[in-house]
Amino acid sequence: MNLTGCLLVGFLFHATEEKYLVDPALRSAVLVGFLGGFTTFSSFGIQTFTLLRDGEMFLASVNVLVSNVAGLLMVWAGYAVSRSL
Repeated sequence: MNLTGCLLVGFLFHATEEKYLVDPALRSAVLVGFLGGFTTFSSFGIQTFTLLRDGEMFLASVNVLVSNVAGLLMVWAGYAVSRSL
């Protein structure tokens, strides 16, 4: 699911920005709403891709690092809380 969502978000991100002009509200609804709901990983992927495309290497690296480390820490915290109950 995550990889399919990333493929779709990448395709539609380019298609609706470069090839077909789409109302920005509709574009956001599809990219963030529908595909973001389909897999939040695609939202993370498009955020990081956009930063890289715009030359923001540092921010892209921070996004990857913080998102992954924070996500793993939250999994650990949830596991620890559940285990203690």
